[in-house]
Amino acid sequence: MQRCDVAAAARLHSIPVVDVASELGIETLLAERGRAEALVDASTGRVPRAALQALDAVSRRWLARWNHAELAEIDRVAELLGRPGAYYLCVSYEWGCTCRVAAAPGGGSARLARVLDWRTPGLGKHVIAARVRAEAGVFVSMTWPGYTGVLQGMAPGRFAAALNQAPMRRPIGLFAIDWAANKARLWSRPHPMPGHLLREVFETARDFDEARRRLMETPIAAPCIFVLAGTSADEGVVIDRDEESAEVHDGPGVAANHWQAAGWQGTSRGFDSEGRARTLSNLVPRFDEGFGWLRPPVLNPLTRLAMVADAAEGRILAQGYECEAPATAPLDLTV
Repeated sequence: MQRCDVAAAARLHSIPVVDVASELGIETLLAERGRAEALVDASTGRVPRAALQALDAVSRRWLARWNHAELAEIDRVAELLGRPGAYYLCVSYEWGCTCRVAAAPGGGSARLARVLDWRTPGLGKHVIAARVRAEAGVFVSMTWPGYTGVLQGMAPGRFAAALNQAPMRRPIGLFAIDWAANKARLWSRPHPMPGHLLREVFETARDFDEARRRLMETPIAAPCIFVLAGTSADEGVVIDRDEESAEVHDGPGVAANHWQAAGWQGTSRGFDSEGRARTLSNLVPRFDEGFGWLRPPVLNPLTRLAMVADAAEGRILAQGYECEAPATAPLDLTV
């Protein structure tokens, strides 16, 4: 159970904005090494060093076996950290999320509202904004130093996007066995992790239509749910994805950690996935620095980040959370 320091929570620090040229994981780690060390401590503190080394070895073998484009960058992150855990954490994939894509008030653009939940304490306190210069244009990723993927972000004039963890497949019905079966399936796949695909799309997709197509069609190593908002009010989509196919839900929508695709089987993840989706189902995303729309069960003990993004305005509003309370000051950034 996470222990909360109420006095520390009252001293809200700003979210750092880090400018990145090309190597997202390396450059954010070099800029915010102290935060990276604190997060590795929080993520791996109870895991024996030998176990972390074994997890790193398996993770790196998978990356090398399928010649993943991110391997050299993750190698450098691991070298800079000088401790086990980097490979495993860069391909780990265990969180809950809630997203709403809908028109902005007044209908002038599309907006994405996003809440990220994760068991690791400190992710809310140590979140950063990486402002990345990429082939298709600048984008902002709300991320953590040393992490090489993208889980949520905004590309001004193009789109905002996020990914949610998919339900767990249920071949047997016993959680531990099913978890292991899902991991074994992932390691057998040669495709990119969803977070690395989303990074590639942010770096190279020129507009909403190209991003939508690539998130629908590109094979991935593990199932997920992509949420995408363009620049005009009618550009919004939720994409249920397995490794090689997609079920697409165009228009205003909401996504948590259960399938909307008819006939797709799986056990929902996170804290009350269906309840979180219902709570945001009619949300009109606003730039409210108090995040007044963030309430239970969307706000829960595992909530680490809340975000609203509007690509037409080139604006992102984000705040870190710990213990169901703000852990950072709001970041209101226009790019």
